[in-house]
Amino acid sequence: MTVALTEKSEEGARTNGSASQLNPAEVEIIQIFVQFSRALGQPRSLAEIYGLLFISHEPLPMDTLIERLNLSKGSASQGLKYLQDLGAVQVVYVAGERRGHYKAVAELRNLAGRFLRQQILTPFEGGESRLDSITAHAQKLSSEQRKHINARVKMLRSWGRNVRRVLPFVLKILGNGT
Repeated sequence: MTVALTEKSEEGARTNGSASQLNPAEVEIIQIFVQFSRALGQPRSLAEIYGLLFISHEPLPMDTLIERLNLSKGSASQGLKYLQDLGAVQVVYVAGERRGHYKAVAELRNLAGRFLRQQILTPFEGGESRLDSITAHAQKLSSEQRKHINARVKMLRSWGRNVRRVLPFVLKILGNGT
């Protein structure tokens, strides 16, 4: 028996793929990753792509992902690129095939470490110049506004220092320390 990937949401029922495309185990695995993606604020399509690759016993080409998940070519392409950059998906060679095939990387330590670096550390890196710019702009505002903005900038600088100080320890715990 095969089923379509469906989920009730505030906007109504969403259906991805035709009724013959996903088996119940695939649907359940994909739903688990969709829940993870929501918690992390990531697009649903990333979770669907990763979930299907994760459960698949063989690497899949992009057109199979598009067909089985009912994704647009652009969404699939962007999703695969993002997942590759994150280290969650690898391109693999399949004998006799010209098109690229993808498989999920299932090492949580590497995924978590790269995600933390990309999504948490990156916004704080290079943020000092932006904070300096905000401080300069605040000089043109009223005393009350300037005081509030400067306090917020000070808080953001502190957050950045704390992230840069704590993240190496978190990565070390995950086995990604450097």
